[in-house]
Amino acid sequence: MYHKAHEVIKETKEKNCRISDVVLQNESKLTERSAEEIREKVREVLRVMQDAAQSGIDKETKSVSGLIGGNAVKTDQFRKTKQTVCGDVVNRAIARALSSSEVNASMGRIAAMPTAGAAGIVPAAVITAAETINADENAMIDALLTASGVGQLIKKNATISGAEGGCQAECGAGAAMAAAAIVELYGGTPEMAFDAAAIAIKSILGLVCDPVAGLVEVPCSKRNATGVVNAMACADMALAGITSVIPFDEVVDAMYKIGKSLPAALRETSLGGLATTPTGETIRCRLMKGDKDTLF
Repeated sequence: MYHKAHEVIKETKEKNCRISDVVLQNESKLTERSAEEIREKVREVLRVMQDAAQSGIDKETKSVSGLIGGNAVKTDQFRKTKQTVCGDVVNRAIARALSSSEVNASMGRIAAMPTAGAAGIVPAAVITAAETINADENAMIDALLTASGVGQLIKKNATISGAEGGCQAECGAGAAMAAAAIVELYGGTPEMAFDAAAIAIKSILGLVCDPVAGLVEVPCSKRNATGVVNAMACADMALAGITSVIPFDEVVDAMYKIGKSLPAALRETSLGGLATTPTGETIRCRLMKGDKDTLF
């Protein structure tokens, strides 16, 4: 059983293995299931992720409220023009993150990794990174195991709940998990993976959770898109040899303290931030009246 990143790194050195191996062994002990059973379960999760990341691209998917929908299609169509600033790979990831978020908001099936509100980041990152280097399904499963290990450490030592720690805890955790997963996919070391995860969290420390009308739609969906870009950038930095000056464990501790310092109005209550802007209040009032058609 591990509680800190430095313990995981120590074990990978002693056993000459990867983060995913440590996570798999630990999960096998905890659940008393074989490694093969656990990998098969992760395979099932991966397929749910793949479906959610693609269905919103194949067909415009509107949320139940009507607040969001169709942005995955727009991004993918724009990507195909080859006139983007960020290029094909990044825009593929953005489209997938938006797709998963739109599927979630339409009451579709998603994998809440780490949460429903941040469910687009890890799938978009892993699927796109694997596609870029032609990695197979087993490599993607390893990447998801690494992501889950990072998520476990964040949950043990801080929180992945927006209501407890703000959106830094949800999209921040998602980006950290995704960044570490990409590093493993690309053959980086465990130290690199945790550096990438630390940099990803540092990049959005203090991010509040302020859902408009109390729904996991605005600004949540677009934060999934920027979250996957954050993860990809941090993975590249770590793979390039850039390290986090502040270690992962200390970054997680700092995130938790910052989250606890946030006022309740900025922790998923919809009593502050974007939720209480004039437009946010107008949307809330119209939705309360059941008036979806005049939102925009």
